[in-house]
Amino acid sequence: MPINTPSRLLTLAATLLATPVFAQNAPKVLATNPAETAIVKSVEAENPVAVALLEKLVNINSGTMNLPGVLKVKDILQPEIEALGFKTRWNPMDREVGRAGDLVAEHPCPKGTGKCGKRILLIGHMDTVFEPSSTFQRYAIVPDTGGKVATGPGVADMKGGLVIMLSALKAMKAAGVLDRSEITIVLAGDEERFGKPSSISRKDLIDAGKRSDVALEFENSGRDGGLDGVDTVRIGRRSSIAWHLETTGRTGHSSQVCNETMGCGAIYELVRILDQFRTELPENGLTFNVGLVLGGATAKLNAENTGGVATGKVNVVAPAALANGDIRTLNEEQTVRVKKKMEAIVRDHLAKTGATLDFEDGYPAMGATPASEALLAKLQAVNDTLGFPRMNVTDPIQGGAGDIAFVAPYVAGLVGTGAFGAGAHAEGETIYLDSLETQAKRYAVLMYRLGLEK
Repeated sequence: MPINTPSRLLTLAATLLATPVFAQNAPKVLATNPAETAIVKSVEAENPVAVALLEKLVNINSGTMNLPGVLKVKDILQPEIEALGFKTRWNPMDREVGRAGDLVAEHPCPKGTGKCGKRILLIGHMDTVFEPSSTFQRYAIVPDTGGKVATGPGVADMKGGLVIMLSALKAMKAAGVLDRSEITIVLAGDEERFGKPSSISRKDLIDAGKRSDVALEFENSGRDGGLDGVDTVRIGRRSSIAWHLETTGRTGHSSQVCNETMGCGAIYELVRILDQFRTELPENGLTFNVGLVLGGATAKLNAENTGGVATGKVNVVAPAALANGDIRTLNEEQTVRVKKKMEAIVRDHLAKTGATLDFEDGYPAMGATPASEALLAKLQAVNDTLGFPRMNVTDPIQGGAGDIAFVAPYVAGLVGTGAFGAGAHAEGETIYLDSLETQAKRYAVLMYRLGLEK
């Protein structure tokens, strides 16, 4: 930690006096590097603008399927990003996958590709889980929090992250270091419910990942202990892969069930498979869920795969049954292994029955790697410089899937570099407003340092 000279103490005192009253983690020490000091001061000066932008974005409904709403968010962000020197393009996807599209922005290195340190990819999304039909539509300060906590649809997931990303880039611009950086931004319009196939909806992201060295995903994160707790970050994400199981069997009078001619029917076969999944699949980091079951004389899902219709009689052996669920894994090796085990279980049919198992196009896993651990160490060094407590690293089991996993094979990455809050995806979702400032400082300094690396 740098020595506090009298001049440094005067600078620190001025900075603390200028810090907003809701800041929970104001830096105890300013960076000794003039560029980093300028970054910190710029973030602090920009913070009222950042809070106002957050409210503006939150008050625009941009549920994934509200394509015009997503476009409105894009129309606000695009000129802000272009003003920082990025070249932007909008790739619509309404005709290809029924989603709004991607906003892609590129800030090339003036010296040539790869000559401005690490090539950085910033990942985010403009949609939320709250469609226009939701009753949760407006930004508001949460009462009795002293103005420290706000609520609104997507306020943390992830419109707060969009604001943090912009604040960090603006601070780098103000400090004169953005012009020496090579950064690509990919903001999806459909992260909460991505368009399929992912080969189309995630092409912009994957292509950018292949041209980058480091990725920061500005999704929300949390604080261990709540508002005044310890900030967190992640270096891994679990997968989210849906599966669909269908079983068949012979049908007839129940007096003949499970005999050599009739067999036990489709429902018994379904139950056998699901119970073997339950007993034979468990391993560290894996969760396996059954979310929907239908069976009987007939069993048919609805178009949305959220329910269906089954018919049957107590004295008829069921010829049809089905189940839907998902698996979540820590890494792609575990995904492959678990899929093979599931397929082997399904093939071991009861007599006179059949079964098929299909996996949907889902989110891959992002396993922790030495490269991501090294990137985390650099982030913790930034925390030391800024006088922030070191961050807790959240177990991937505690979080969901996300877009950064699509580029995990190509880059080191950090997850949850956006806003801190609570209750994401539920009405009443909140953001801790001081995180707009602390996170922007952290990741602006980190990006600056990455740009200095060879």
